[in-house]
Amino acid sequence: MGSEGRKAASSWLNVAVDYGPLLVFLGVYRMNAPAEHSAAGEIGAIVYGTGAFMVAAVAALAFSKWRLGKVSPMLWFSTALIVGFGSLTIFFGDPTFVQLKPTIIYACFGVALLGGFMMGRALLKVLLEAAFDGLSDEGWLKLSRNWGVFFLFLAVLNEVLRAQLDFEGWLWAKLWVFLPLTFLFTFSQIPMLLKHGLSFEDRDEPLKNEPPTGG
Repeated sequence: MGSEGRKAASSWLNVAVDYGPLLVFLGVYRMNAPAEHSAAGEIGAIVYGTGAFMVAAVAALAFSKWRLGKVSPMLWFSTALIVGFGSLTIFFGDPTFVQLKPTIIYACFGVALLGGFMMGRALLKVLLEAAFDGLSDEGWLKLSRNWGVFFLFLAVLNEVLRAQLDFEGWLWAKLWVFLPLTFLFTFSQIPMLLKHGLSFEDRDEPLKNEPPTGG
C-alpha cells in the first residue's frame, strides 16, 4: 500500500475508533427499544445501549493502540468518561449522565486548549501526540485556539440538542449533526495550516489526526 493509501486508511481508522462505539450504542438501543411507549422499556434499552457503548469504547481504545500504535491523551480521557458516566447511567437508570458526558468532554478540551493558547502553549499537539510536518509554532497555536472555540461550540450545541430532542433523536444527532460539522470544521483548517508551513503533500494529515468528537 502506498503512502496515500496508508494515510486514507489511517484517517478512516480514526473515524471508526471515534464513531464506531456510538454506532454500537445506537444499534443496541434500537434493538431493545419498546415497540410502544414504555418508560421501563425505554430505560432498559438505554441501559443495554450504554453497556454496549462502554464495551465498544474500550475495544476501540485497544484497537487504536494495536493498529495505530498509540492512544492519545484525549482518547484516554474520552474513554474514561464514557466508562464513568456510562456506569452512572446504568446504576441510576438515568440517561442524563451519558448525555452530559459529551458536554463535559467538549468543555474540558475547549477550556484547556484556549487556556494553553492564552499562555502561548499549543496543547493540541501534546494532547494528540501528533506532528504535522513543517507546521510552525504559530500554526499550532492557531489550530489549538480554533479547536478550543469549536469544542466550546459543541458543548453548547450538545446541551441545546439534549434539551430539545428525545434520547433517540439525540443519538441520531451525534451522527448527522456532530460528524458533518466536525468534518467541515477540520477541512476549513487546512488553508490556515498550509499558510503556516504544512506541506501540500500532507494536507490530509488534519483528518488523520483530528481530536475525538464522537463520544
